[in-house]
Amino acid sequence: MPGHRSITEAEKLAAEKLGGFPIRREQMAAVANIYRAASAVRQHLENSVLRGSDLTWTAFVVLWVVWVWGESETRHVAEEAGISKGTLTGVARTLESRGLLARSGHPTDGRLVLLRLTDEGEELMRRVFPAFNEEEAFVTAGLSDTECRSLAEGLRQVVLQVEEHGEDRRRQLLDGAEPAPRRSGRRPKA
Repeated sequence: MPGHRSITEAEKLAAEKLGGFPIRREQMAAVANIYRAASAVRQHLENSVLRGSDLTWTAFVVLWVVWVWGESETRHVAEEAGISKGTLTGVARTLESRGLLARSGHPTDGRLVLLRLTDEGEELMRRVFPAFNEEEAFVTAGLSDTECRSLAEGLRQVVLQVEEHGEDRRRQLLDGAEPAPRRSGRRPKA
């Protein structure tokens, strides 16, 4: 089982393995590096600034979404945070038990649940976010402000492509079929 490899080693191995494949290398490198960058940044932030507040990445993102959007339905928080409603339920319960988040019923639809930050949650975000942003500056220190803006815009275009055309592409690739339901804790069949 291989150990941790640097990005340079991984790129070299992939180039050797894929030498004969007719692939779009620049696009492959872009997507691979989106994943690598997201993983590296998440791990760094969890192991630094978030650790001091005993927050996971997911818990921080949930707090961020509710902090920015204000009181919101759980389905919207889950969607904005990029997590399932089931994952949100567990995270929200943990944050609620810590006094950072409060759940309440929707005033007109008893099936819906609303989330809002408590005063303690607001205070935590006002304290943690500046430190979080300092680490955002740290992880992008190798880029100029212009490069950061360009990177942000490029990544925004990737998100828009998937948001605006991903569903049509999925249907095309699956010949109109619905995707197989994900089985929890198990990988899809190869």
